[in-house]
Amino acid sequence: MKHHHLLAALVAGTCACAAQATTVDLAADAGWHLFDVTPDLAADGGLGWIDIGDGSALSFNFSVAAGTQAVLTVVDGGFSGDVFSVRSNGAALADTSAAANSYPDSIGLDFDAAWAQPHYSRGSYVFGAGSYSVSGALAASALDNLGMPINATVGAVQLQVSAVPEASTLSSLLAGLGLIGFLLRRRAQ
Repeated sequence: MKHHHLLAALVAGTCACAAQATTVDLAADAGWHLFDVTPDLAADGGLGWIDIGDGSALSFNFSVAAGTQAVLTVVDGGFSGDVFSVRSNGAALADTSAAANSYPDSIGLDFDAAWAQPHYSRGSYVFGAGSYSVSGALAASALDNLGMPINATVGAVQLQVSAVPEASTLSSLLAGLGLIGFLLRRRAQ
C-alpha cells in the first residue's frame, strides 16, 4: 500500500474516483503523455491505465491519415520490472518488453531517460491509416524488497507520424540493395 501512495505523490494528484472514462486525443510529435496504474485510486480498483486526477480509465485516441503511418511508443517510468498489456480498439495488441527489476531505484517522470535505459519496459507499435483508441493495463509488476508486486507505476505514450514510403521508392531501394549484393558476390568469386 505504501508504494501506491508514493507513486501517486509523484504526480501530485488526488482522486475523486468517479466511474467515467477519460480519453486523450494524441497529437503527433507532441511529447510524452502520462498514465498511471494505482489500484488504490482507480475507480474500478484494477490495474488498468488511469487518469490520476479522478481515477477514471484512460485511453489515448488518434487518427492516421492515408499515406502516413504512426508509431506509438509506450514506456514504463516507475520502477523497472513492470510490463504493460497494450490494447488497440479493444483488442489485444501486444505486451511491452520484459524488464529487470530495479526497486527501490525509480526513473520517476523522465520518460526520455526511461526510454534510453533498456532495463525499463517499452514497446513501439506501427499503425496504418485509420482511427485508434489505445489503452493498457499492468500485466506484470516490479517487485519490492520483500519480493511482493508493487502493482502501481507511472508510464507514458508518445505518437510520431511519418509518410509511408511510396512503392516505387521502396522498389528502387530493394533493387539497389540486390544489385550491390550481386556485385559483392561476383567480386568474391
